[in-house]
Amino acid sequence: MQLSESLDATRTGSVGSAYFMLFVTALCWGLNAILGQLAVGEVSPMAVVTLRWLGITLLLLTFMVPSLRREWPVLRQHLKFLFLLAVLGFTGFNSLFYVASHTTTGLNVGIIQGAMPTFVFIIAFLVHGTRVTLFQVVGALITMIGVLMVAAGGDIDRLLALAFARGDVLMVVAGIFYSAYAVGLRSKPDVSPMAMFAVLAASAFIASLPLLVYEMVSGSFQAPTPKGWAVVAVITLLPSFLAQVFFIKSVAIIGPSRAGIFFNLTPVIAAIMAVAFLGEKFAMYHAVALVLVLGGIALAERSR
Repeated sequence: MQLSESLDATRTGSVGSAYFMLFVTALCWGLNAILGQLAVGEVSPMAVVTLRWLGITLLLLTFMVPSLRREWPVLRQHLKFLFLLAVLGFTGFNSLFYVASHTTTGLNVGIIQGAMPTFVFIIAFLVHGTRVTLFQVVGALITMIGVLMVAAGGDIDRLLALAFARGDVLMVVAGIFYSAYAVGLRSKPDVSPMAMFAVLAASAFIASLPLLVYEMVSGSFQAPTPKGWAVVAVITLLPSFLAQVFFIKSVAIIGPSRAGIFFNLTPVIAAIMAVAFLGEKFAMYHAVALVLVLGGIALAERSR
């Protein structure tokens, strides 16, 4: 069996292997918050985004060409839609994510990122009119209170004055972008997940080029240092490639609803890593916000 066919295989593997892959996926996504901090001063944000998706595109093309040729007639009919998804979920999210890392902490990035399931629920309701329950509404409100607490740095006066840190606001917008992408996936074309991933990655690379040019013109571009290249390589291989492949295969084994619960591990893992590897201070408001974010999501999930 070719590697592309193996990656696209569905309903194969044990539940135990799916849970292992999902834990690794959550680990990679939590690690991404730390890598964003390590990139500061070593490589500029848009250089990270462009190199990341260029690397993924080349990696996928090494074994996806036969599959892409076979499915191209269907993919070609949906290129505009797939390009829009890539702009939202890949280029837009990652650009804001790495810019935000310059003005906020890995702890804050991880906790706010953990609120994305709530953003998905809100956007699905607004776009598709998805039925909601009282538990979901209350859960969403609790989660948003947690996000606002992080963005205000635990300061009630800043919260009342709506004086939020720039990086935290950018992370909220990034979360909204990715959630819109996730909701858009409901209308994805009938093609294999990996073939679609290849098109999305190539689209994300193309969409990042104007932003890279702007970064150069504005004088904020920084070519990767040796450490910067190492950070980009890890971002490309782990959060961008391994996590995506593992998530796709896990969903094929246990379904999206059960797999989606593992999103809740991301802020916990990111918080632990930020304290352990970056030496960031874990304040009481971080703990309260983490409980609110996870508790709100758990309450909303309970009603499904």
